[in-house]
Amino acid sequence: MTIRVLLADDQTLVRAAFAMLVESARDMEVVGQAATGREAVELARSAGADLVVMDIRMPDLDGIEATRLIAADQNLAGVRVLVLTTYDTDEYIAEALRAGASGFLVKDTRPAELLDAIRTVAAGDALLSPGPTARLIARFLRSPSAPVPVAGGPDGLSEREREVLALVARGLNNTEIAGALGLSPLTAKTHVSRIMGKLGARDRAQLVIVAYESGLVTPGAC
Repeated sequence: MTIRVLLADDQTLVRAAFAMLVESARDMEVVGQAATGREAVELARSAGADLVVMDIRMPDLDGIEATRLIAADQNLAGVRVLVLTTYDTDEYIAEALRAGASGFLVKDTRPAELLDAIRTVAAGDALLSPGPTARLIARFLRSPSAPVPVAGGPDGLSEREREVLALVARGLNNTEIAGALGLSPLTAKTHVSRIMGKLGARDRAQLVIVAYESGLVTPGAC
């Protein structure tokens, strides 16, 4: 199945470079390019995108607000947002995740990693990589902010589900979770799906928010 990608960035050269890279992948196609957040929202509604690669700092409407509008639109329920960040200087990561982004991407990432990130987020799979990236997100998620955008915290989960949730927050995919807990990948996937259902989470990004903001996972434990 071809992943339909919408690129949103106010820099023309950046969009052009990303477009060439995405079009080079046999399983992807670029269905639109937006220079502002407002254009990104409009194109998400009209271009039939599966995933939006969204810059944060854009004119007219920034990437966070654009992400919030896309996530709140029931007609765009299947559209994932992969947010661009400068990593060590950008402090909007947590806001983007709360707004409904399904993941984030370091802007100077290698080409192959960009394509892998698009595939991962489009599939609703792993959100983070372990290590500094997870610690960075944890730092911002633990700061005062708006309420968690899910039905509740992990108190209603079983002990096994809490273990799975903690591993999701640390960036493990289903296969890695299975290996860590001695489960089959299918069982790990079932646990993740059940946790999402119990918490009312739309994707793994919101599971990460719950894990960090509830204290189930702490920055030092990543």
